[in-house]
Amino acid sequence: MRFLEDILIKFGSVDRRVIFVLIGLAVLVPLLSPVDLAIRPTPSSQKVYDAVDSIPDNSNVLISFDYGPSTRPEIHPMTLGIMRHILSQDRGHKIYITCLWPDGLYMAKDALKTINEEYDLVEHEDYVLLGFRPGNEAIVKGLASDLRKVFTVDAAQNPISEIPMMEGINNLNDFQFMFTGSAGYPGTFEWVQYGADPTGVPLSSGTTSIQVNEVMPYVQSGQLKGILAGMPGAAEYEKLIETPGIAIQGMAAQSYGHLVIVLFIILGNLAYFITERRERKY
Repeated sequence: MRFLEDILIKFGSVDRRVIFVLIGLAVLVPLLSPVDLAIRPTPSSQKVYDAVDSIPDNSNVLISFDYGPSTRPEIHPMTLGIMRHILSQDRGHKIYITCLWPDGLYMAKDALKTINEEYDLVEHEDYVLLGFRPGNEAIVKGLASDLRKVFTVDAAQNPISEIPMMEGINNLNDFQFMFTGSAGYPGTFEWVQYGADPTGVPLSSGTTSIQVNEVMPYVQSGQLKGILAGMPGAAEYEKLIETPGIAIQGMAAQSYGHLVIVLFIILGNLAYFITERRERKY
C-alpha cells in the first residue's frame, strides 16, 4: 500500500513541463492522424441533415457565410459539411453563395477551394459566388424582394445578367433551401426574420456554441430546420454524412486534452491528501 502511495505522490509532484508536453501530445496527435469518435448526433443536427436530404432534385440552394476567421474552427467545418452533403447526392443542385460579413467572402473562397479539390465544380454552372454586400438585415430584405437590385455583379465583377445560372433567380422565393453559417450579427436571426419567415423557404443554421440557447427557440417553433451547435454540431454532421473531417479531429483533440487534465487533477489531489495524512501521522 505504501509503495502505491509513493507512486501517486511522484505522479502528483511531476514537473509541470511534463504535463504541458503530455497535453500538447494529446491535442496534437488526433489533429495529425485520422480519428473516428463514437459520436451520437443530437436531434437538432439530425433535423439539419434531414432537411438537406429532402431538398427536391435540381434545386437552388443558398449558403450564406456570415462569420470570420475568429470563429472559423467552429463554423467552417459546418459549411463544408453542408456543401459536401449537397454535392455528394449528385441530384443536380446548384449552390449560390452570399456573405453578410466582409470576412465571409474569404471564408467562402477558402471553402470553395477545399470543395473543388474533392469535386470537379465549374463556376457559373455548379455554383455562383455572389459575394459580400454591406447593409446587414437590409441585404436579407433586399434578397427577399429583388435579388438583382442587391447583386448586379458577382464577386468577380461578372454581370449577373450574363451568368447562365442566374436565369430565373430573382429573389429568395426562387430557392428551395437556405443555410447560414452564423457567428452573430448579422446572421441567423436576420435570415429567420427577414428571409425565411416572409418567403417560407426552409432555412437551417450553424452557429457558435455560445449562440445556441438564443437560437434554439427558432428550432422549436419550426422556423429553423435544425441547428448545428458549434464544433460538436459540426462533428455530428460529419458523422451523419460519413465524411470524417477537421471537426471530428478537433473534438478528439479536445476530449483527449481534457482527459489528460482531469487525470492530473485527480493524481494531484490524491498526492496532496496522502502527503497531508503522512505529515499529520508523524
